[in-house]
Amino acid sequence: MRAAAGAAAAAGVFLAAGCSSDGGGKGEAAGGVPVVEKGKLTTCTHLPYPPFQFEQNGKVVGFDVALIDLVAKNLKVEQKILDTPFENFKTGAFLNSGECDLAAAGMTITDERKKNVDFSLPYFDATQALLATKKSGITSLADVKAKNKKLGAQAETTGESYAKGQGFDPVAFESSDAVLNGLRTGQVDAVVIDYPVVQGWLKDQKNADEFVLGKQSIETGEQYGFSVKKGNTALLAAIDKAITDAKADGTYKKIYEQWIGPLPQAAS
Repeated sequence: MRAAAGAAAAAGVFLAAGCSSDGGGKGEAAGGVPVVEKGKLTTCTHLPYPPFQFEQNGKVVGFDVALIDLVAKNLKVEQKILDTPFENFKTGAFLNSGECDLAAAGMTITDERKKNVDFSLPYFDATQALLATKKSGITSLADVKAKNKKLGAQAETTGESYAKGQGFDPVAFESSDAVLNGLRTGQVDAVVIDYPVVQGWLKDQKNADEFVLGKQSIETGEQYGFSVKKGNTALLAAIDKAITDAKADGTYKKIYEQWIGPLPQAAS
């Protein structure tokens, strides 16, 4: 995994290298919510994963970042972000070891993951998408199979699981950037990955000229959630309150439109 370099501060967000706290000592946020570092709400994520979390002009920004900023504001602390391997999100390793207070990484809520972590209320309805090189002539997964082309996905994600469930043996890439690079360099002919990620890629004209979106979105019924250590009910309640309040007062809609695009009626 690529380690995050340096430190970035934006709207109270700090990006720290590695997977340990600064040693500031454990603390307590507003309302008696325990935190692993005094004055901070430490978030484990996996960079980059635009539009949910990524670095822009030296700052960590994105949809997930903005939502967790709301939690941090309510708790009267500042969000601090640690860049960590995505595979650890399934096990809750960094939550259990006290490295982080929560995980926010465009992570789908699944029964398997619920065995290891507690999830917040769903905050995003997700679908998968197929993106292919234009020269491949692929517009569907059926084309991938019929043309005997190579399919890729990000490792340890539901996109990879979906592809495997459809009978494929996808090439696994460590990050979303690596997925895109694999497509661009011909390591694969098509990829399955979250639709909002593809939307972001296609905003770049170079990508729009080179790649084509599959004819249909891949509806998997996925919903994203933030995760905490099992039994951390105080922080979970604070996250749920921030999500609920943001949806009620229009803040969620504003954040969604800033980072994702027009808000579907069902999600408002």
